[in-house]
Amino acid sequence: AVPSSTTLLPQPLPPLPSSTVAAQQLDELLADLGHVQNKVSLVPRERNLGAQPRPGTHHPPSRQLGTGEPAEPKPSLDNMLGSLTRDLQELGITATPTGICAACRKPIAGKVLTALGKTWHPEHFTCARCGQELGGWPFFERGGQAYCEEDYHQTFSPRCAYCASPIREKVLTALDQTWHPEHFFCVHCGKVFGDDGFHEWSGKPYCRQDFLAMFAPKCQGCERPVTDNYLSALQGVWHPACFVCAECLSSFTSGSFFELEGRPYCELHFHQQQGSICHGCGHPVTGRCITAAGRKYHPEHFICAYCLGQLQKGTFREHGEKMYCQGCYNKLFL
Repeated sequence: AVPSSTTLLPQPLPPLPSSTVAAQQLDELLADLGHVQNKVSLVPRERNLGAQPRPGTHHPPSRQLGTGEPAEPKPSLDNMLGSLTRDLQELGITATPTGICAACRKPIAGKVLTALGKTWHPEHFTCARCGQELGGWPFFERGGQAYCEEDYHQTFSPRCAYCASPIREKVLTALDQTWHPEHFFCVHCGKVFGDDGFHEWSGKPYCRQDFLAMFAPKCQGCERPVTDNYLSALQGVWHPACFVCAECLSSFTSGSFFELEGRPYCELHFHQQQGSICHGCGHPVTGRCITAAGRKYHPEHFICAYCLGQLQKGTFREHGEKMYCQGCYNKLFL
């Protein structure tokens, strides 16, 4: 079985709270603005007219292209903030910025977010990939940049070798690939691997049962997988208990056997299969042999069934599957 390992991926950073100091400064600024409004309402109307043009000075009105009407100036947030700052300074009110935004490099006068060791306008602390605002949402950091959870996993998380989607939590490493733990299972039966581990074949994982059934060598006797001790004979492998005579199922205690059509036999049953058993004594004929009436005999066992005299080939008579010399045959049956 090949070992595997399971690891945990980085977890998102918690949502960022707004700075309490910035909130206090904003409250003070709003209070000062309310105070300024009261002051302005007490100033005589003539004071609000602003500077008058000097006599003799002519300022032609700007006109829009293609029309005869004066063009209205486009409002600008920077101009509005700059004008507000100047007006506050004329009234003796100074708004102290709480920091410089790391994105736009401009002072932060209202709410401020602190993240990655920097300060940000809340609307400028965004995902480096999709631009979504991250204030109040979990985020991930990579290379000094912030990412929303979805883009971080899509861009940087390892992908499962089975489903190809990002792995967001536990990652299992096996076969030089990464997997969701629930997707690392036997490719044949679909069972998730337990304490037994897994076996690999051609780069694919298998449970022990299916691996042995599909790829382990099979015993020539019982055709079941051979997993431990075995014998090698007749161009195959055998469980020791299965390597026995194909006829009588006795083991080969002497260490020798006879082969016939790819199967092992003891000496007796091998000769029986070959038809080389002495009809007289019932033992195998391994040397000189006499064949008579379709049967084989040791020469010393080819005798008359009545007088037990040695028979000579061509000088015997048969009766009831027994051999007789001519004299005994005539005496008994004629």
